[in-house]
Amino acid sequence: MLSVAGLCTDYADARGTPVRAVRNVAFDVPQGSLFTLLGPSGCGKTTTLRSIAGLERPRAGEVAADGVVVYSSARRVFVPPNRRGFGMVFQSYAIWPHMDVFGNASFPLRAGRTPVPRAAVRDKVMRVLAAVGLDALADRPATRLSGGQQQRLALARALVMEPRLLLLDEPLSNLDAKLRERMRFELKRLQRELGITTVYVTHDQGEALALSDMIGVMNDGQVVQVGTPRAIYERPATRFVADFVGTTNFVVGRVVAHDDVRPGHVRVDTEIGPLCAYAGDVLAPGDAVLLSIRPEDVELVAADRRGDNVRHGVVDQHVFLGEATDVHVKVGERVLLARAHPRVAAQVGAAIGLALDPAKCVALKAAREPSAVA
Repeated sequence: MLSVAGLCTDYADARGTPVRAVRNVAFDVPQGSLFTLLGPSGCGKTTTLRSIAGLERPRAGEVAADGVVVYSSARRVFVPPNRRGFGMVFQSYAIWPHMDVFGNASFPLRAGRTPVPRAAVRDKVMRVLAAVGLDALADRPATRLSGGQQQRLALARALVMEPRLLLLDEPLSNLDAKLRERMRFELKRLQRELGITTVYVTHDQGEALALSDMIGVMNDGQVVQVGTPRAIYERPATRFVADFVGTTNFVVGRVVAHDDVRPGHVRVDTEIGPLCAYAGDVLAPGDAVLLSIRPEDVELVAADRRGDNVRHGVVDQHVFLGEATDVHVKVGERVLLARAHPRVAAQVGAAIGLALDPAKCVALKAAREPSAVA
């Protein structure tokens, strides 16, 4: 298990001014699970990973793996990176071009402080190469590997030392889209089979949702929400999380009352009319809110349909995406995005209804007063 508590890491910019890259970051990663730090460039996720690895020296906080403290500002503990027993794979694979596949994978064993018998080296390396599907290429020069094969070789080199913690810093970002998607499943399969506790860093929301057991969303040096992929996507805690993870519609409004029929829901007067919504925050009547509604949760229905949480509008435009169709519907002065099955017919200019599931409309407390609703 990995435990990170109160982690703060600073660095100096080009002018020597201190920059708080990581501020009071805390999370736990259970044994054998994959935890992803997700966020935009510059949010502090790589600095957090490097602080865990010991490649950065934090200003404050504590990092412990399997109950062993490797960094603590209060206890004045700092275990050097090479003594933490962690494996790490960077964005650039750093494959040795003058070595073959076996030589690259065996390097940590041969260069380590503790000698490993030659027979044991071969057994360990071939077992790991088989796990990543490179055992048949053990004698191939590293320069003759494809991008996906190099990524797997970098992973094998990190795994051969049997690390208690695996740290991955955007390892798939250099691959093309199709190979990246295939490697997601390969990486998840390998991590589950080997049961290695893993911290994964990425800015790719799809990657995080596909790979992770738990996700920590970061912004401006802080972890703003931790949860399962489904919880992060369906129950965002802030506007930033809702906007960064996937696509969403934002609708401004004001709470009118708590819903008597649906516990945990509120009645909201919005810019597109009255709606019932799930209360993502603790809300009271009169609170200004922002509703987050995912496009796939905007159901296109007949124009004459009536009912709770059904609004009416006109099809403004539609875009065929192959596996889905994006339909823009104008409701009053507001345009909402609906993502429908490609079979759904939506003629531009036609009247149409929108059915919004109250449980899928997440009401978040607005940072400032909305201007569209009095």
